[in-house]
Amino acid sequence: MANRHRWLVWLAQLVIAGVVVAMVWRTFAANWREFTSLHVALAPKPGWIALSVLAVLATYAIQIESWRRILAGWGQRLAYGRAARIWLLVNLGRYIPGKVWSVAGLIVLAQRAGVESWAAGASAFAIQAVGIGTAVALVALAIPGATSPLRLVVAALIAVGTIGILAWDRVARRLAALVGRALPLAAVAESATLTFASWVTYGVAFWLLVPGLGLTGGGHLSLPTAAGVFALGYILGLLALFAPGGVVVREVTFIGLLTPALGSGGAVALSVGSRVLLTLTEVAAPLIVLLITGKTKEDAGVRT
Repeated sequence: MANRHRWLVWLAQLVIAGVVVAMVWRTFAANWREFTSLHVALAPKPGWIALSVLAVLATYAIQIESWRRILAGWGQRLAYGRAARIWLLVNLGRYIPGKVWSVAGLIVLAQRAGVESWAAGASAFAIQAVGIGTAVALVALAIPGATSPLRLVVAALIAVGTIGILAWDRVARRLAALVGRALPLAAVAESATLTFASWVTYGVAFWLLVPGLGLTGGGHLSLPTAAGVFALGYILGLLALFAPGGVVVREVTFIGLLTPALGSGGAVALSVGSRVLLTLTEVAAPLIVLLITGKTKEDAGVRT
């Protein structure tokens, strides 16, 4: 019976992996065809593209630590190597239609790594709230001209609310009643600071891709604007339940906001080029981590 159960689990994992690979490949193939069919004069510079990739990988590293700070606030100690494997693997779940797969995967794999079930579930939702709040804050700071003053006020309230709700004493007590204990303010502040920094490094990667693709007009795209546009497009794509990986929604946002600086052709090239680069890094990053941490003691799970 035990052997049969293991075979069923292995078969289920194989099926899930196959679905993820198929969805990622479909997304990549579609974006690559679109990228190669662009009628825009491109002069790729590998050095700048490599720097953009490094900035994306640095973003992942920061986001993983941000999640670990949330877990640590609830007394859960997860080794960085194991946390990296979990985070990067479940990140591929975004390519499956429906936005629950990444969250569900994060909860399940964290539990298997030794994190208590209540903390695994609460951290998955807390990190989403922190991510949305810090992204909205960056958008309001970086591209205030992209929206009206009223919308900026609303955005600021959303940013403060999504982060502050986790640390508000009354809400914290109710959250504690649900999950077992309150999340300390220090953990919220550390996670929010790291997540905000990760949005900035995402923006740096986006900005570096302009000279990386050899796009003209790059001098008119400032780093703050690039970071704000990327954060806005990413979050809108994340919130679009119908769009696997934020496809279409993110690109429409990018093109609309980047056209004044890069022209319509350059904006399309940057949006599609960014999608191709992120798809490749989202696939390569977990493979790299698996190779690095696959035979280390950290893979055993929770650090004592």
